[in-house]
Order: sequence, then structure tokens, then C-alpha cells
Amino acid sequence: MTESRAADEARGIVPDPEHPDPPGADGTNPPAARAPRTPSVSWSALRPLLLRLHFYAGILIGPFLLVAAVTGLLYTATPQIEAVVYRHELRVTPDGTPRPLAEQVAAARAAVPRGALVSVTPATGRTDSTRVVFAKPGLPDDHDQTAFVNPYTAEVLGQERTFAGWWLPVRAWVDGLHRHLHLGEPGRLYSETAASWLWVEVLCGLALWLTAPRTRQRVRRVVVPLGGPAGRRRTKSWHAVAGVWASIGLLGLSLTGMTWSAHAGASIGEIQSALTGPVPAVGTDLPGARAGGPDGGGRDVGIDAVVASAHAAGLRGVLNVSPPTADQAAYVVRENTRSWPERHDTVAVDPATGTVTDRADWADYPLSAKMTSWGIDAHMGLLFGLANQIVLALLAIALIGMLLGGYRMWWQRRPTRSESVRFGRAPAPGAWRGLPGRFLAPAVLVVAVIGYYVPLFGLPLLCFLAVDLLVGSLRRRRAGRTGVTA
Repeated sequence: MTESRAADEARGIVPDPEHPDPPGADGTNPPAARAPRTPSVSWSALRPLLLRLHFYAGILIGPFLLVAAVTGLLYTATPQIEAVVYRHELRVTPDGTPRPLAEQVAAARAAVPRGALVSVTPATGRTDSTRVVFAKPGLPDDHDQTAFVNPYTAEVLGQERTFAGWWLPVRAWVDGLHRHLHLGEPGRLYSETAASWLWVEVLCGLALWLTAPRTRQRVRRVVVPLGGPAGRRRTKSWHAVAGVWASIGLLGLSLTGMTWSAHAGASIGEIQSALTGPVPAVGTDLPGARAGGPDGGGRDVGIDAVVASAHAAGLRGVLNVSPPTADQAAYVVRENTRSWPERHDTVAVDPATGTVTDRADWADYPLSAKMTSWGIDAHMGLLFGLANQIVLALLAIALIGMLLGGYRMWWQRRPTRSESVRFGRAPAPGAWRGLPGRFLAPAVLVVAVIGYYVPLFGLPLLCFLAVDLLVGSLRRRRAGRTGVTA
């Protein structure tokens, strides 16, 4: 093998055996024959940088991703767990005609005497119970006391502390574990870091797969991983196969995870509002009306008439009825159907007359707001029911397998026993210095903008760069002391 060919292969340039360059008169390839290879040189300069970024993120962000994947896998099973644990509160046996909703609410009030009524969710199906949510002193923020009522007998089946008026304790506990490890706001940094770097890992992995040599073998191996004896080559093959197949789903999880994160989520919300404006909202103030409904001394047609008016206005599915309060004079009835097709129409109803005074329709929401809602509900496994849960579980398993496979590859790269270092070798540092300025300058600008809006991507990236510079400096110093060219 000639020195030039060895140098080309070291940079990742592999000749195509089916289309060799025609030899010149002196037996060597003329310059014109090598001109089409310029794009490969560009990729060969970028590939080491992608490899090192993929390595750093995998080693240092990998633990965050692993925890998010394991807790996310547990979260996918919460609907089935809740159906078993809370079967007595959630399910009833149909028995004749349901009692008036006002009677059911009165029974719930008697069971929670110190509670302030927040909302009512009438039974949707014949075997569902009615949920009556109360704010109660002494509960943590965003937690309420929910009474479950048999719609056929107005009997209170039980009470549970719910999160955000809907999630039962099992789902709330698993959700807290997944979002912040039950550490409060500081714990949310872990999940936001994972979401902010998952897309980077996926895109780097895809780019490394696409720029690898032997294209036909690469395409074949994405369908059938390499077999043969165990080793780094087979681990890498399985790692790549799982990554390519799961890439779209993982990118979706990364994006939707960032939409409700503390820092990136706020930036996304600001950008969305600036581009499309606020989402439609109903007005609850009524001319000449006194807020608070019956508690405020005004006339009230009753919750049954309010629900009938909402049905007449076209609202269906899961309804959430909020009574008049000190801040609003009207009832607010919201659709909360989060399975496909979603329904989120909202109406305001005058408690004195039962007429609809205002409405905000899901059809009028900006497309970006709809996509955010669809993405979040798909992330939570609500949008397509059981199929959605199965896909999420498979993605979580694939991510766990890829992370463990990545650490295994690092271990398999470790030096021999005769060497003092026991960890796997990292890709060579300083790869970014080999990139041309015409590529590096706009890339730095784009990364800076992303890092500003997604700070838990930008800050770790600066740490990676600092480590890269430090390692490169130490290597050059060591090479200078030993008299070897760095």
C-alpha cells in the first residue's frame, strides 16, 4: 500500500473498487480523476468532530438519558397499573339511569366538607365514575382532593389526592420520578439536559452512519445486524441498527420533552407566541354579573343545565366543568379528549340563564399550538392509546440498549493489560481545528443561537470544548517533552 493511499484511508477515504480512477500514462491517477473526491475530504474532516461529540455526549450525558429512558419505560405502563390499583374508584356497574349531576356533586361536597369546588368531570362512559375535584388546605402545590362518585347511586366510592386535578397518585409519582427524580425544581435540570442532548446524539449517530465507508454493506446492516463472534464490531452493528430504526421517534421525544422543560420550554413558548400569537381563550366576565355563582349570591341554573348547554354547543367526550369563582363570573366547560382526534373546545356559560356567552374552538388554534399539544400527548402515551404506549416502550428499550451498547463499546476499546489505563480510548481531540473556516464560522453561529435558547445544551457543550482544549494542550506538552511531533 502506498503512503498516499494509507493517508487517505486514515482520513476515512476508501476507494470504490467498482469505479476505480483510470490510470494515467505513468501508471498513476491524473489530477482530473481525483477531483470528484473533494466532498469525501470534507466529510472526512467533519467525521472526527462528530465522533468526538458523540463520544462525549454518550459518556457524560448518557447517565441522564439512561435514567430518563428507564423511568419513561415505567411511565408507559401507568394506565394499566392505575386501572388495577384504582379499579374501585374508577369503574362502576351500570344500574339504570344516572342521577342528576348536581346530586352527585352534593354527595362529594359532603365527603370533603373543607374543600372548595374546583371542577367536575362527569362520567364519560357507562362504566365510568364522576370525578369531583376540591382544593383543600394543607395539600402541596398543584395537588387537589378528588372524590369519585357512582353516577347511578350518588355514592362516594373513595377519595384520592390528585395532581393537576387529573393524575392519580401512581401516575403522579412516576411522572415526578421521570421529570425531576422527586427533587423539585433542581431535579428538572436532569430531564431537561437529557432532552436537550438526545437529538444531538441521534443526529451525530446518523451522520456517522451515513459517512461510514462501504455504503452497500452499511445499508444492509441496518436491516440485519452483523452476526459472528462477540466483539466490538458486533456491538457497534447492533448499536447502529437500533439507532437508525429508532431515530425518528427519539427525535420526537427530544423535541416534545423540551417543550415543557423549565428553560428551553420557556424559550419555545416565547418563540411560538411571537410567531403565531396567543391561543384562543374564553372570556368569563359577564356584564352586571357577580362572580362566584350561588356562593356569590347570584342566580344559578345548576350544573346539569350548564352541561346540557355545552352539549348543545357541540362539546363532546371528556368534559371538565369549572364553576364560577371570585375571578370569573361564568361557568367554563372544557373538552379534555386527549386521544385522537383531540377535542379541546371551550365555552363560557352564564350561570343565570344557561346560555353560552363565549367560546374558543380547537379549530382556531395556531398549527404550532396544535402540534405542541399532539406532541406532548404522544410523549405521554395518550394520543393513540395502547399503540402509543407500545411505541414509547419500544423506544425506551431501544435507547436503553443503545446506551448500554455504547458503554460496552467504550470498554471494548480499552488498552491491553500491559498498558496502565483501563478505560476505553477516546477519539482524538482537536478535530474541530481541521475544519475550514467557511464551515466553522456559520456552524459556531448556529450552535451559539441554539445554545442560547436551549441552555442545557449550550453549557455542557462549552464544558466539552474546554475539556477538549485541555486534553489537546496536555498532549502537546507531553509530546514536546518527549521530542515527538504533536
